[in-house]
Amino acid sequence: MTQPAPQLTFDARPLSEPVDQHAVKAFAAELRARGAASNSVGAVVGIVIAGIAILVTVPMMITVFMMLASNDSSPVFGVMPLVLFGAVFAAGGVAVWLGVRNARVRRFRLHRFAQANGMHYEGSVADPPLPGMIFNLGRARSASDLLRGTRPRFVEFGNYRYTTGSGKNSTTHKWGYVAVKLDVPLPNIVLDAKGNNSFGSNLPASFEREQHLSLEGNFDQYFTLYCPAGYERDALYLFTPDIMARFIDNAAELDVEIVDDWMFLYTRREVSTLDPATWAWLFGVVGALITKFDQWARWRDERLLLENPGIAPASAAVSPAAGGPLPFAPPVGLLAPPPGVAQQGRRLKRRFQWLPIVFIIVFAVFWLWTRML
Repeated sequence: MTQPAPQLTFDARPLSEPVDQHAVKAFAAELRARGAASNSVGAVVGIVIAGIAILVTVPMMITVFMMLASNDSSPVFGVMPLVLFGAVFAAGGVAVWLGVRNARVRRFRLHRFAQANGMHYEGSVADPPLPGMIFNLGRARSASDLLRGTRPRFVEFGNYRYTTGSGKNSTTHKWGYVAVKLDVPLPNIVLDAKGNNSFGSNLPASFEREQHLSLEGNFDQYFTLYCPAGYERDALYLFTPDIMARFIDNAAELDVEIVDDWMFLYTRREVSTLDPATWAWLFGVVGALITKFDQWARWRDERLLLENPGIAPASAAVSPAAGGPLPFAPPVGLLAPPPGVAQQGRRLKRRFQWLPIVFIIVFAVFWLWTRML
C-alpha cells in the first residue's frame, strides 16, 4: 500500500490580508528600478477598456455635437456632448488607474507570500533560458510573477506566454509552469496528462508513436508516457510503482516533462496566483514528488561509456598522490559512467503536425472554389 505523500506547509495569509499602500508603492518603485516590473493582466485590461471606450465614444460625441450645433436650440445642448465626452474620458482614466493599482497590489501580495514561505519574487523575465518544450516556441516569450525557492531543492513557479503568427492571425499562448531542478540529467521523458485534454493532446508538441511506452497498473489511464527509443528500461527504472502512484494521486491534471536536469509541470491555468487553493494544490504536488527524486539521482546512462570510451567511470578509484589508478580493480558493478545522458536520449523525436497544413489547404481550395463560382 502506498504511503501518503508528505504535504508542504505554507503561510497563505499574505495573499489576502490588508496591505500598506506606501509599502506597495515602494515595492513597485523597487521593481521598476531593477527592470523587473511585469505587465499585469489587470493593468492591460484597464488600458484596453479605456481605449475601446474612447474609440467608440469619440466619433459618437462628434456626431452628436455637430447635430446639436446645427440646431437653433439652447446653447446648453451644445455643451452636453463635451460634458459626456469628459465623463467617458474620466471613466477610462479611472479604469486604467484601477488596473495599475490592482497590478501593484497583486505583485506586492505575491512578494510578501514568497517572503513568508522562504521564497523570492521576481516580476518578469524575458525569454527565460529553460529547456522545456514551451520555452522555445514563438516570439515575445516572457515569464511573469515568478516565485523561486531553493530548499529542499530549487523550485520555480511562474506564468508564461508567447505569441505565434502575425497580424490578425497572431495568437498568444498562456501557460503556468513549475520548474524543479533535479540532481542529474535524465532522458527526455514526457507524461501527457489525459485529464486536461479536450480534442487530443493540449501539448504544443507531438511525438513519434514508437516512443510511447505503456506502464503497468492503471498508469496509462491517466498519462501517455513518451521516452526515447531504447530507453524503455531506463523509464521503468525511473517510474517505479510508488513513483507512478505519486503522479496519479497528485499530478493527474498536469503535463510533465523531464529534460536535462529539470522536471517541468505544465498547465493552461495561472500557477502564480492569489488563490490559496491553487498554492495548496501545487505545494502538495511538489512535496509529494521531490521526496522520490533521491532514487532518480542514482540513475546513470551506460551508453555514455560507449559514446565516449575515453571517459573515466565516476566510481573508479584514483590515487591521490600519483593521480593514477590504484593497484586493484573495484568489483564489477561499481564501475559506472558519470552523470549525463547519451545523445540519443537527450531529446524525444517530434512528429510533424499535418492537421494545420491540411486545414490551410482545405481553406485555400474552398476560397478558390467560391471565387470561381
